[in-house]
Amino acid sequence: MADPTTPPAQPCSPQFVVERTRRWVQDVVIGLGLCPFAQPVVTRDQVQYIVSAATSRGELLVDLEHALRTLVTTAAATLATTLLIHPQVLGDFLDYNDFLDDADALLKALGLAADVQIASFHPRYRFADTEPEQIDNFTNRSPYPMLHLLRQASVAAARATHADIEGIPARNIATMRNLDAAARQELRDAVS
Repeated sequence: MADPTTPPAQPCSPQFVVERTRRWVQDVVIGLGLCPFAQPVVTRDQVQYIVSAATSRGELLVDLEHALRTLVTTAAATLATTLLIHPQVLGDFLDYNDFLDDADALLKALGLAADVQIASFHPRYRFADTEPEQIDNFTNRSPYPMLHLLRQASVAAARATHADIEGIPARNIATMRNLDAAARQELRDAVS
């Protein structure tokens, strides 16, 4: 059995990484209805997929700063959101989780905390108080470690238009728990 703390080695050409991530967005995020706001921005091609070549936290912070600046200086009608995918760094989930503090500190240092928020996805994502392979964790599992950069204005608009945005995480967990064995295996294959 594979080590559950690090993702398995995979081809990492940027094209391969982007295509695999696009399939995950389409099949898992949209296909399972995990994010009711994803389909429109995907359909309008307003998602930027950036594959970082970073092999260290410092290099990733540089790429994150560039991605943040690009997002906030590009019209929302052109670029709604960014997935900063970093397959060569932070493969260990605990290291990744620690890095999220650095990412938030960078947001604040750049004065962008009011403009952007960062959501987290990782192949070994694990909520506190869950077992490593508990199906609940798959709501935030992705093929590669990635940072999802969201415009705060888009999040505010979603909150204003969605009847129960706070209930999305619980519904997503319920969706995962209701998957049959074949669907669970497909999900595991999509993120491993």
